[in-house]
This record gives sequence, C-alpha cells and structure tokens, in this order.
Amino acid sequence: MKKQVMVYWLLMVALLALSACTAVAPAGSSGAAAPAESGKLAEIKAAGKIVVGTSADYAPYESVDENGNFVGYDMDLIRAIGERLGVEVEIQDMPFDSLIAAVQEGKIDAVIAAMQATAERDKQVDFTIPYRMTKDAFVGAGDSPIVLEKPEDAAGYSIGAQTGTVQEGWIQDNLVAAGLTSADQLFSYERADQAALDVANGRIELLLMDAEPSIALAEESGLKILLITELTAEGGKSIAIPDGASDLKAELDRIIQELLDDGTVQKIQEANGLP
Repeated sequence: MKKQVMVYWLLMVALLALSACTAVAPAGSSGAAAPAESGKLAEIKAAGKIVVGTSADYAPYESVDENGNFVGYDMDLIRAIGERLGVEVEIQDMPFDSLIAAVQEGKIDAVIAAMQATAERDKQVDFTIPYRMTKDAFVGAGDSPIVLEKPEDAAGYSIGAQTGTVQEGWIQDNLVAAGLTSADQLFSYERADQAALDVANGRIELLLMDAEPSIALAEESGLKILLITELTAEGGKSIAIPDGASDLKAELDRIIQELLDDGTVQKIQEANGLP
C-alpha cells in the first residue's frame, strides 16, 4: 500500500513540473528567449542617431552657412533619410581624404560628400545605390586662354584636384602615368576652395572637380568653366557605409529609392539650385 502511495505522489510531482514548464512558454514558442537584433542598422536605431561624415567645402552639396549650420543638397538629403530611418542625424566635418578611414575605424556610421562609388573605394567600404549621377568640370582663371575640347587636352598644364578624389585619380592615371603631364605639375589640395584660390592667383592653370561645385566656385572666385564632361567620372554619387553592413545598406537603398520615386530628391535638388 505504501508503495502504491509513493508511486502516486511521484506521478503527481512529475505532472505538476510538466504543467509549470508548459505555463512558462507561450503557445507556439520553443521556450527559448528571442535573440536581440544585431547589425549596424540595429546599432544605429538603438543609439537613436546616425553619425555622418562630410567635407563641408563643396557647395552646393555641403557647406557651412554664416550661422554655422551644415547646408546643401547632401545635407538636406541625409536629414530626409534620417527622418525616414526614425533617428537623428549628427554631421561631422573632416577632410575628404579621411572620410573612408573614419568609416573603417568606426568613428562615423556613414559618409555623404558627393562621393563616387568607385571600384577602388568599394574594396574598403560598401556603397548605397546612387542618389545622383555626376559630371566633372575643368576650371581655369577668368582670363585663361586655354581651350579644352576633351579631358586629355589638359595634358601639359599645371592642374589641381582635391586629395583623395576621383578627379585626382583620373589625373594621375590618365595624364601623369601616361607621360602627358609631369608629376610635379599635379597639385593636391585638402579643400577645393584652396585649389580655386590658386587658380585665381595664377599658381596653377587648371582645376578638375565636380561640375556643380565648380560653377559655384567660379562665380565666387571669378574663374571660368573650360569643359564639363562625363568622361572623367566613374559613377554616381552614393553614401559610403561600413563594409559588410548589409542590413544598413538594404534599408538605405530602400529609402533612397523611395525618395527618388516620390519626388523628394528632385525637390531637394531644386531647392539647392541643381537641375
């Protein structure tokens, strides 16, 4: 009899334990806790902000107004992207040639700086889909007698470009390396406005840079646009992000396409004097 009672109580204890386990786990659950979201996008959303690097010397894409505010096409665009991401946008100004390294080192989450997504840069970081296609311009002094019908006509002239840009790379690859221009005729500048000043003062004869900023600089400095071309450009302007940040890329690509489709990008272009 005692043995039967003991078996009975052991069965009851086992049933109660099983019932308790079932109560803890909701229906349809395996009982394991759901893993926390991970990835760059989740990190940004958890922080409530995206830290974006730029080189604010490139109006109408990015510059600083008299009140110290970041203004321009890229600045308006990244704020629109931040709004749709549901996070604040923190903008940090730094030299153009340090932007890629800043992304790699985790100092910033992304770069928006009229940057072209080249094959060489793509080895270091990832890029979103383009938000704008690009053209370049050769700029000379206001009284320059130089006539350029194609980019290679710049051969033999002293020429400047911003350090780390596609334009600097084009000069190195197509003029210097080809033996058409000597290495000491290429001048690299941290800021485009410094290069424009040297053109205006006759220190160099030509400047190669993005077409739209060149127009603004030409108006400010009394310079002349000698040639606008697509032949020196490699691709459209894109946002640079950490290599392998596939979740962030997918979401930024989706938002950029949405902004292109609903006319927001066009309105931002027009507001900044871009066609």
